[in-house]
Amino acid sequence: MSASTTSVTVGEETRALQARVSALEDALELGGTRLDPDGADEARAAIARLRERLALGVDHTVVALAGGTGSGKSSLFNRVSGLQFAEVGVRRPTSSQVTACVWGPGGADVLDWLGVHPDLRIQRESLLDGETEAPLRGLVLLDLPDHDSVEPAHRAVVDRLLPQADLLVWVVDPQKYADEALHAGYLRALAGQDTSMLVVLNQVDTVRPQEREPLLADVARLLADDGLPDVPVVAASAVTDEGIRELRAGLAAVVAERSLAARRAEQEVTATARRLTEGVAPREPAPAALATGPIVASLAEASGMDAVTDAVAAAVRGRGVRVPQIVPVHPDAVRLARDSWLAGATADLPARWAGAVRERVAGAQDLGRHLGEALGDVTVTVRRSRAAAVLGVVAGVLGLAALVVGGIGMGELVGGRGVGVALEVGIGCAIVAAVCFVVSRVVRNRAAQRSSQRVRDEGRAAIEAVARRDLVQPAAEVVGEHRKVRGLLEAARG
Repeated sequence: MSASTTSVTVGEETRALQARVSALEDALELGGTRLDPDGADEARAAIARLRERLALGVDHTVVALAGGTGSGKSSLFNRVSGLQFAEVGVRRPTSSQVTACVWGPGGADVLDWLGVHPDLRIQRESLLDGETEAPLRGLVLLDLPDHDSVEPAHRAVVDRLLPQADLLVWVVDPQKYADEALHAGYLRALAGQDTSMLVVLNQVDTVRPQEREPLLADVARLLADDGLPDVPVVAASAVTDEGIRELRAGLAAVVAERSLAARRAEQEVTATARRLTEGVAPREPAPAALATGPIVASLAEASGMDAVTDAVAAAVRGRGVRVPQIVPVHPDAVRLARDSWLAGATADLPARWAGAVRERVAGAQDLGRHLGEALGDVTVTVRRSRAAAVLGVVAGVLGLAALVVGGIGMGELVGGRGVGVALEVGIGCAIVAAVCFVVSRVVRNRAAQRSSQRVRDEGRAAIEAVARRDLVQPAAEVVGEHRKVRGLLEAARG
């Protein structure tokens, strides 16, 4: 009798782990050389292993029945599965093949990976079972060759498959449970793995009832001597079905837990993600670290912007000052300003990420050239206020009129004619002339402020535009990539 299972069914556990591996892969690709090279190499190797294992699925629970010649594990296999599938008797010890029974769909790829021949597989659950076998759904039960066989190939198969099992069920019999080949060859080497093992004392039907408890106690004593004090010991009989129900219940409890493959895959992806996380900061630089204010102020001062704007204001006020042009920023000043800004922008980043920021932003030479081009486009002109000029002319005309008319009025006053209209008009013209003069000064000062402020605003805007294009935007891109890598590694860590 033989059967083969269907192809692997990807379950929720496998999909979740695949998503975490994908996040790890994306972080590795995006992080590139900014992550630790040794950690990246280890991560690539781990991803390859994980992809290969997850392609098989990790939703099946592998339980291996292991035992010596004559222990009756194949009969126990048939009792647990409810099928007469495993070979029993004299033919069994001559084979190094593994027999497998799978509950539920899928499992073919896992069995291929485990090396189980297609003719030695059977799918247990069917429509006729209803839900009676549902507690074992996802179980892959293996009947291994005898570990004490005289054939070296048999032991090699056992040694290869034991580490792949979620649960090792050691089947012993009343006559050979103390066999040194079992205790020295296997159990003592597995000390500390109590939770992943179970010992079945089979063939208890051959032992008198009053001898069973002392026998079970002696098995437990030997296990404790091997460093396995907490391994459960179950009495069973493949002939009378004693203990079979308890054994199936124990297997169902194991199936309800996560598989060994899932635990191992999670441990590996978590450890790999943590290793790569050492290459990123716990957080990104604060937005203020990428602000342009400090570098704009520094470069504006180095360009002589204040002197230019003061000269523009003086020229608008009519002081005849020659207006200077904005000069290119000295290369040393550009370099110092750039280095100072970068120090603040990269202060919270790991060395490789900080280096990536320095490589991504414009160099001091390019930054200086771009600043020169931008400042060269700033228009420095002197436009005097027409209103102030008109008011000045009016003040002058009225002042002259006040002198003329006021002189006539004073002559009349001296001549004894009293204060006449001419004097009153002269005084009025003088007052209006003074007002026009004051207003013209106010208007001229305001025009000077507006002109100087326009030059200052345009100059600083030109510097800020260059700083954003050459420094802030490239640095923000690297910081954004750091944020994405950190988020992906957090997702990979689960």
